[in-house]
Amino acid sequence: MKHATESVSPDPDVPTPSIRVASIDLLRGLVMVLMVLDHVRAYFGNSDLDPTNLAVTTPAAFFTRWVTHFCAPTFVLLAGVSAFLWGRNRTLGEQSRHLLTRGLMLIILEQTWVNVTMFFTYPQALLGTVLWAIGWSMISLAVLIHLPRTMVGVIGLGVIGGHNLFDGVQVQGKYLSALWDLLHVSGFRSIGGLPILLLYPLVPWIGLMACGYAMGPLFTKPSEQRQPILQMLGWSTISGFLILRWLNVYGDPDPWTPQASTLGTVMAFLNCQKYPPSLLFLLMTIGPALLALTVLDGGLGRAGQPLLVFGRSPLFFYLLQWPLVHSLAVIVAWFQGFPIDWLFRFLADSPDGYGNSLAVTYLFWVIAIALLYWPCVCYANWRRPA
Repeated sequence: MKHATESVSPDPDVPTPSIRVASIDLLRGLVMVLMVLDHVRAYFGNSDLDPTNLAVTTPAAFFTRWVTHFCAPTFVLLAGVSAFLWGRNRTLGEQSRHLLTRGLMLIILEQTWVNVTMFFTYPQALLGTVLWAIGWSMISLAVLIHLPRTMVGVIGLGVIGGHNLFDGVQVQGKYLSALWDLLHVSGFRSIGGLPILLLYPLVPWIGLMACGYAMGPLFTKPSEQRQPILQMLGWSTISGFLILRWLNVYGDPDPWTPQASTLGTVMAFLNCQKYPPSLLFLLMTIGPALLALTVLDGGLGRAGQPLLVFGRSPLFFYLLQWPLVHSLAVIVAWFQGFPIDWLFRFLADSPDGYGNSLAVTYLFWVIAIALLYWPCVCYANWRRPA
């Protein structure tokens, strides 16, 4: 199902922090650009080819998908950091109200604008993807911030580290099973009689945002003080991933197995579960993200300007890229002579023979990013205080 492929999603409309850390904006902009690659791949590629299915994928298809795995965890972590930076000079009541209203707004946008522009049809079901997860995580954080910050971090780490203990749990009862599905089960579900495409169950995203909030004070320190700490955290996280994945005892529902080739074995080792994200998936993605923050601390000069633009207008970028990428797919399919009615239906399969090469996918990824740049510049200028 072509439209079921969802990726990442940005940290949309996180409150603008009172402290502006360029490395956060640059990293957010970078993963937003990668997010568009995944969405272009979903609309332009062959829907019969699962890039994470090692039996049918190719290395190019696998790593095109794999590199986009960094988007969602990075955005959610940075959302927690930005929430702390925004609220450091405000009362807990002000922070809670802001997180609550922002979270509700994102959930509403998910069910309206995103639902319509993702499928180009009236909503056929509730949508539980990126804005859903970020919205509910913000609402949860609105409660958690009333605890000591250290406790917020401990809870976050506990949720991230312990949720795979419950992978085999099945909950009985109408209401309890519905709640469990929302928290820990992905797929097309029925919650209280309402159909929902639930790609982002709330655990462990809530825990990841809580961890971002808990580490927020680190970004109030001078660069030379926070860089060693971020490097230590990044390398420790990557080491934890390598050790746990090698041992194959905990952290992901699907153990890896050696393949016929070295490259195939590497792909199997890296092929961790995203829906919902396993502990190993988060360790694999968050570790490099923390190291990237140290690299980006020095800035990228003029070359980084587009990333700053995207990273400082995340919600606008995210909402605009859905109809843009979807429209490009409609135009290309029409010019290629394929029927386009499937691009106006909910969870429709692409027609036989449809599927562009990765070269075409990358070409339209670049085109989409170029088309998004100037609207984001105009939006940023419009928002800038006089």
